[in-house]
Amino acid sequence: MIRFLAFLVLFLISTHFASAQKKEQASQPSGLQFGDPFILNYKGSYYMYGTMNANAGIKVYQSTDLKNWAGPVGATNGFALVKNDVWGNTNYWAPEVYHLNNHFYMFFSVEEHIAVATSDSPIGPFVQEKKSPLLETKAIDTHLFIDEDGRKYLYYVAFNNGNLIWMCEMNDDLLSVKENTVKFCFGCSQPWEFSKKEPVANINEGPFMLKHKGLYYLVFSANHFVNPDYGIGYATAPHPTGPWTKYKGNPIVCSNGEVTGTGHCAFFNDNDGNLNVVYHSHFSPNEVNPRLAHINQCKFVPDPNGGADILSIMAPTLTPMLKN
Repeated sequence: MIRFLAFLVLFLISTHFASAQKKEQASQPSGLQFGDPFILNYKGSYYMYGTMNANAGIKVYQSTDLKNWAGPVGATNGFALVKNDVWGNTNYWAPEVYHLNNHFYMFFSVEEHIAVATSDSPIGPFVQEKKSPLLETKAIDTHLFIDEDGRKYLYYVAFNNGNLIWMCEMNDDLLSVKENTVKFCFGCSQPWEFSKKEPVANINEGPFMLKHKGLYYLVFSANHFVNPDYGIGYATAPHPTGPWTKYKGNPIVCSNGEVTGTGHCAFFNDNDGNLNVVYHSHFSPNEVNPRLAHINQCKFVPDPNGGADILSIMAPTLTPMLKN
């Protein structure tokens, strides 16, 4: 009888913990786990790249509906880019991929430098014929913008008492930059960019350019990516090189009680012609990693005060899911 009671107690305890574990697991998000996400829309399919397995390379996932994602589908064991094919050995971050000149160009960060690799396919393999960084300067978070006149601008983040956004012009080969075109854009200046929550850091990063009605919108993220107040804002200018004026209503995306650490975004048009934004958040209010990718539709709305149109990020947030 004593043995039976002991077994019953142990059974009830184990059942309780198993049930609690199932409830805890069920409450955790199960979306696509990507930091610094970027989406390429190519021939009706969507390809998402981002920061994951950062010491091995860059993976890519594929979707036809922006909700269900298959993969990783990269040409090299799921990776679109692997470190043996390019310069550097660690910290492969923040890729962006463009289809230009009948080739695919991947701009990425590696060992706190920026680089570009090419491929004949969106799934890779992306390689460098000349294994070298694009700039000697330490920098991360590259973004390519090609204006209507064909001029090519590269925006990136360099370090000088914090993360600051800079830019330069690129040559038509997209593999080199024009000398003497490097220019400072901006750093932290608005109150929301100086969060006192840990970790505290002066950071403007993750630049992305949009052009609307002849005005240039340079979208960026501020605060340390581990800080729950990591968020998204933008600045406008009459020319790709500035001068820049930050939107007074920043941030346009920030923690809302359901998601925290929202930032490092990229924009793309879906198959219906709608403007969308993809960005990451912390895994949960208590855990930063693995970060989760989110997608929202966007639109420009009139400023009731008569200023430039406002870039508005629309609800709801769609969390991409992996196909089983």
